[in-house]
Amino acid sequence: METLVDMLPTQVRGAWLALLVIGFCSILLYLSESYVKTHKRYGLRYCEFQDRNGIQVTVAQVRWYSTCLNRVFLKVGQWKPALTRVWFTAGVWFGIAAMLSSIALLIWTLIKSFSVEKKERVLTPVMPGVNLPLNQIVYYFAVLFISGVFHEFGHAMAAVREQVRVNGFGIFLLAIYPGAFVDLHTDQLNAVSPIRQLRIYCAGIWHNFVLVLAGIFVMLTLPALLSPLYVTGSGVVLTDVIKNSPVFGKHGLQSGDFVNALNGCPVNSIEDWSRCMGAIVYYPPPGYCMPVGKLQQMSHTVPLYVGYGGHLECCNNTSASDLCFSYEIVSDSENQEKSHSCVEARPVTEQPRCQKNSDCLAARRTVCIHPFLDKNTKLIKIMKSRGKSVLYVGDPYLFGHSVSVSNYIPKYSYLPISLPDIIDLFCRYLISLSGALAILNAVPCFALDGQYILTAFIEFSLKTVLPNREDRESVQSLTLIFGTILLAANILLALYTLFVS
Repeated sequence: METLVDMLPTQVRGAWLALLVIGFCSILLYLSESYVKTHKRYGLRYCEFQDRNGIQVTVAQVRWYSTCLNRVFLKVGQWKPALTRVWFTAGVWFGIAAMLSSIALLIWTLIKSFSVEKKERVLTPVMPGVNLPLNQIVYYFAVLFISGVFHEFGHAMAAVREQVRVNGFGIFLLAIYPGAFVDLHTDQLNAVSPIRQLRIYCAGIWHNFVLVLAGIFVMLTLPALLSPLYVTGSGVVLTDVIKNSPVFGKHGLQSGDFVNALNGCPVNSIEDWSRCMGAIVYYPPPGYCMPVGKLQQMSHTVPLYVGYGGHLECCNNTSASDLCFSYEIVSDSENQEKSHSCVEARPVTEQPRCQKNSDCLAARRTVCIHPFLDKNTKLIKIMKSRGKSVLYVGDPYLFGHSVSVSNYIPKYSYLPISLPDIIDLFCRYLISLSGALAILNAVPCFALDGQYILTAFIEFSLKTVLPNREDRESVQSLTLIFGTILLAANILLALYTLFVS
């Protein structure tokens, strides 16, 4: 009997399972920590260790706080004051533009979500095991940590630049999500002018945007940056081959093989690989020009019979290298008769390709023979730069999912073939997540950077227009309430789309 849990979508079940595991581990950690604190022998030592190292454990959160980086912030923040002033002023312009753009973007997303057109998402919750592949979870957490630390470093350096004291810096792990924070002297921060506050408040999202630009730069220039070590544009290299796939093996495909053609279609890059695979899937398979005499010598045909899956066969399956081919010959009455022959596939695929008999040389009495396969099965010839080509007979989608390819061919055998793709994927995560943090923090919402950016911006721009402080606070409160509701609506809609739609 189907239970209520079984009736839930797979993504919802996965999300609930992940939340239960995270919740259980968090409670277990908190209870264990509470037990150690109350232990007669080790409790006092443990509390002294926590106080000495700035470690704090609460439900679902572990936090570390220290002043060890204060000198670093002081040194960097006081370096080239004129240059850093220009740098953080540019961050102010970006922060204001990002705040206004985030509001427009969230409004546009809500409007598009309720339209009859295809729904588009700006905010997409990322959950490991649900819409984040578990084999990429290291990239996700590493980029989150780097983006968060760089964000807070921006606040700290801007604060030092504006003569606001940095009390300390910390990092935390909230459930399974890493983050960072900087502790600034509140009284000094409130005492500086609004424009100086803006430089401090906008520095975080400005540095996130700089990370996005750095990721884009590395992605665009990666072939040039790696050119001393890797070659591009002369084929693709297989970075992974699933071990249980039909093409894996000593005489098949292995990680590190260089491929330069699929069924005669030249492959010089991943784009070529995708184009050639698309041609294999959507276009009729190529035939091969075969001399009739040679075909008769090689064939060992049995009468057509219904094979596995209801498809007609002309091979008795005594040899895995044999394949049934069909062709048309012109009889004495000039009528075309369709014939079938079971021949070894490899010698056939070495012949010139064709689509019909007229493509072959009539003087040599040749015919164009085609693999006699069902519509979901294809004959694929994978040409390698070294060694024999590999023949694959089966579903092309299965073949495509069995291998992973890269544009970067190492010049030296000791170089890791996956390094360029690791860098590329890391940059993609950096662009996506650091950009998302910049947009999210720019929203004028309670508890986000956007709240403080909005406050300083109103004080800076509206003080002469609205001299009454209460009027400015009213504008600020209404805008924050609107931004908070707008962001919450987008998040709820994104969760609904992820787990229900």
